[in-house]
Amino acid sequence: MLLAQRDTTRREAGLSWIGFLAPWDTVVSHQFSGGTLECVSQSRSALRVDLGIAIAAILAFAWIAYGVTHGSSHSFDTAVRDAVHARASSYLTDVMIFITNFGGGRFLWPFGAVIALVLLRQGRRREAALFAIAVVGSEALNETLKMLFHRARPEAYFGYPLPSTYSFPSGHSFVSYSFYLALAEILTSPEWPTAHKVAVWTAAGLLIGSIGLSRIYLGVHYPTDVIGGYTAAVAWTALLRAVHQGPPR
Repeated sequence: MLLAQRDTTRREAGLSWIGFLAPWDTVVSHQFSGGTLECVSQSRSALRVDLGIAIAAILAFAWIAYGVTHGSSHSFDTAVRDAVHARASSYLTDVMIFITNFGGGRFLWPFGAVIALVLLRQGRRREAALFAIAVVGSEALNETLKMLFHRARPEAYFGYPLPSTYSFPSGHSFVSYSFYLALAEILTSPEWPTAHKVAVWTAAGLLIGSIGLSRIYLGVHYPTDVIGGYTAAVAWTALLRAVHQGPPR
């Protein structure tokens, strides 16, 4: 009975990775009666936080996109690219090439398929579905935005192969945000000590940030591409979470 309750808690508590601030804005009430567990949907205030995060991220993305399309971001992009490139070294280049692979489709799609299959085998169908929607949806939305803005790629450094797709927003930053925060939620358990949860979420955040930095370091993205990818991902995941939770009851 206890194991069943724990499994229900994990599946019914909602995916707190959706929305950058979601780990601490979800309000879920657990009521035990006769050995059963009843999960009450998130509070009205938490839903407002989710929508507020989404709106703020959309506005941030729109501001960045305006600067990209009107050329006002050029000086910022150039300054950051030059500053990052000035700190280049042979060792650091090898590290960045290694890290950037964790945000590419050749790694994420097979790895994601394995995660989804494992979740299905464990009977966690809702988590598998939401994981797939978040990741595949982020990829589809990113490709749509790339086609909309048609921003050419910058010149790559170190002879690194330049991707054939457009530059804005960065798919590595967009998709990796959705993917690794989802993975962090799947790996953690409600019964874990807070320190363990923080460690997993911190590792996910550092990996996501490192992937974005690697794209700037290798020269295949402008800094505003990476920042735009993150803001778009925050908006997407916050909206997905709000829709999933639905109106408060």
